[in-house]
Amino acid sequence: MNAIMAELLTLGQTGLAVGFIVFLRVGAAMAVLPAFGERSIPQRVRIGLTLAFTAIVMPAVAPQIQPLIDPGNGLLLLLFAEVLIGLALGLTLRMFILVLQIAGSIAAQSTSLSQIFGTAALEPLPAIGHVMVISGLALAVMTGLHVRMAEALIGSYTAFPPGQIPSPSLIADWGLARVAKSFALAFTLASPFVIASFIYNLALGVINKAMPQLMVAFVGAPAITAGGLILMFLSLPILLSVWSQAFQAFLANPYGGGG
Repeated sequence: MNAIMAELLTLGQTGLAVGFIVFLRVGAAMAVLPAFGERSIPQRVRIGLTLAFTAIVMPAVAPQIQPLIDPGNGLLLLLFAEVLIGLALGLTLRMFILVLQIAGSIAAQSTSLSQIFGTAALEPLPAIGHVMVISGLALAVMTGLHVRMAEALIGSYTAFPPGQIPSPSLIADWGLARVAKSFALAFTLASPFVIASFIYNLALGVINKAMPQLMVAFVGAPAITAGGLILMFLSLPILLSVWSQAFQAFLANPYGGGG
């Protein structure tokens, strides 16, 4: 009986140690993930989500972690590496939210809507930026973000084995590729507003040259505001579809730099 109890105690301690190590990677990623890591979500909910993802990921990766929990195997290095890898994964996914924020800021500046409700939420964004971010988050959750995140977290143990600090050059190349593609995608999403603003201001300049006595500012400011709102209403579904496809493509292969 004592032997059985001792064996159960050993298994319980091992399971807790493995769960804690998995929790470090999952928790670091969850702190900055889209939707799950938003500052508007209460801390208790975020901790509960982190524990739920830990329970999902742990059975799949436990065989890789169990040989490493011996204190003589560099346990501190293992803990540091897990946090670093989790943050790297979370920040690369967070870039897709920055894409919507950058696109919204560019669109708002182009259509003279940059100051409307600029501080209505936790992050000071123009109204178009808030609409794009909230819509994108809702679309991501509706298309199975939780399932894709569980797959990405489990796959991270293959791309970045536990107990090994990733190569700085590998992280730099991976991150720089993601940043470059994010800015390109952000400008692509904002391009309808930039093009419409350019054409509108060019036409306004021609009208001003032809009719100098006309106060174009009084006519142009309301027109560009109304045009920006109408363009947002017409183009936002298409823009979010393009963003969602890029996001899903990246989640399908997050460690190959896709997206």
